[in-house]
Amino acid sequence: MAHARRDFVLIVVKTQTPQARKIRGVMASARSTGAQRLASAGAALLERARRSATRGRCLLLAAVCAALVSGCATPPLDVARQASYATALAQDTLLGRAFAARFPASGSESGVRLLVSGVEAFVTRAALAEAAQRTLDLQYYVVAEDATATLLLYRAMLAAQRGVRVRLLLDDTSATGRDFDLATLAAHPNVQLRVFNPFLQRGPLGISRLFEFMGDSERLNRRMHNKLWIADNSAAVIGGRNLGDAYFAASGEVDFADLDVLAAGPVVAQASRSFDEYWNSEWALPIAAFVDEPPARAQWDALLAALAAGAARFRDTEYARALRSAELGREVHAGNVALVAARASVVYDAPGKLDKAGAQGPGRIFAALRPLVEAAQSEVIMVTPYFVPSGRGIELLCALTQRGVSVKLLTNSLASTDVPAVHSGYARYRPRLLACGVQMHELRPSVTPAGHKRSGLSSGASLHAKAIAVDRRSVVVGSMNLDPRSRLSNTEVAVFIESAQIGSQLGAMFQEATAPDQAYRVELSEPGNAAAPLVWLGREDDKPVRHTDEPGASWWRRMIVDLFDAFAPEELL
Repeated sequence: MAHARRDFVLIVVKTQTPQARKIRGVMASARSTGAQRLASAGAALLERARRSATRGRCLLLAAVCAALVSGCATPPLDVARQASYATALAQDTLLGRAFAARFPASGSESGVRLLVSGVEAFVTRAALAEAAQRTLDLQYYVVAEDATATLLLYRAMLAAQRGVRVRLLLDDTSATGRDFDLATLAAHPNVQLRVFNPFLQRGPLGISRLFEFMGDSERLNRRMHNKLWIADNSAAVIGGRNLGDAYFAASGEVDFADLDVLAAGPVVAQASRSFDEYWNSEWALPIAAFVDEPPARAQWDALLAALAAGAARFRDTEYARALRSAELGREVHAGNVALVAARASVVYDAPGKLDKAGAQGPGRIFAALRPLVEAAQSEVIMVTPYFVPSGRGIELLCALTQRGVSVKLLTNSLASTDVPAVHSGYARYRPRLLACGVQMHELRPSVTPAGHKRSGLSSGASLHAKAIAVDRRSVVVGSMNLDPRSRLSNTEVAVFIESAQIGSQLGAMFQEATAPDQAYRVELSEPGNAAAPLVWLGREDDKPVRHTDEPGASWWRRMIVDLFDAFAPEELL
């Protein structure tokens, strides 16, 4: 889910999804003095606008004035903060000793494992939090207010109780209206929490925040999209999942098919350097900067008790029983989990990509991706929820097919995507890609019989995994989508892996996910003719089906696509 300026629309969507069950009745929210001043100024401007002669002039004056006020404001970047870094004593910990024996820091290979199912992804994070002895570093774009996110935060707070230093870095998209709650987490001496690229308007979403976005869109349009979970600088989870029920197959309604990598060995130090660079960046501000009075330790104790009560209620659910039966969690906790030995490296965009001056290029990840894909000899597999390749991307992919490379794509259909607006940017490129020989598959939502679960890359109602495999040997998994926002605006992180075993696993997952009963095969009705109508081929009830329009998509989704196709600049998709 997720970007911004599309971000600004999506923030509203995310906070209203079924999985966002509120749990913060224990705390009352508080605003910073700066946010209160901004809100007061906006209210005064609105009152002045109401006195205008016509309603149209009223709205225009209100919007322009509020945008100007917001645009003149800047985040309090001079807030006092102390630099901190990943532990240099990783081998003194249980996890450090366990993984160092197999993947020493001085070696050339790391240990990696694909985390495909939501249960696997959850128990791995929980086990790392429970096993951590020195540090726990968490970096996320979205931390929802639901059962699984709350349970993982509870595990992190229990680690802090044991003496583990916990650093939690959130994009400010995730902190919307939650300052006091988040500051309460940081009331423990072992917990530190920072927000990245903050809004000044700190209250719940509303017109004042919209006006601020209008006045400072150059900055606020750029978001930290990275996802990392690192324990004792010894093991890390890197990939596409945010923290929330939909990402761990726990919502039951809007689950995502997603993908992470569990990594140990030398590559983890690279992930920690990435985290440290963001944590110590001028863009990362302590949450205490946005509350008038820091919460007391007693409030932290009350929060921990509330989290414990929520965890106790969760124990009797079917999902909790599935978690307890997962052997992987116990293996990760003991440090004896099976991992594939491979050369691996973490590539991440610099935090300065958010600077206006630093946003002129594609960032480090896409700069590394292009030559990797260009060097393909036989096959390129792309898995991405949002695919807007741009003119240069078209040239690259078509050049590959012209020299005999098989180029395959799995993305969302209009019916399965959680962001119909972005589908407009993708749809305009489909004919040209198909005409030059790119194989295109679109995930079908909700095709699983009741009581059954799909597996792998087709396991959710919507695709959220981000992965590329070149010649089934070079694999990239990360937070980046293949669209202009990830290339030009958001910061991202990815792990590059050289392994035929991992490449084969991803290839097998792709083949399963693109079976006719799982995904539509999109083709031109006249092969090679980009002007010909599109058709969608699949299988339903064990019979082949052929659609001549976006299958399963409602009329309003089609309308949104048409609207954005006509008016939305591609770089904002």
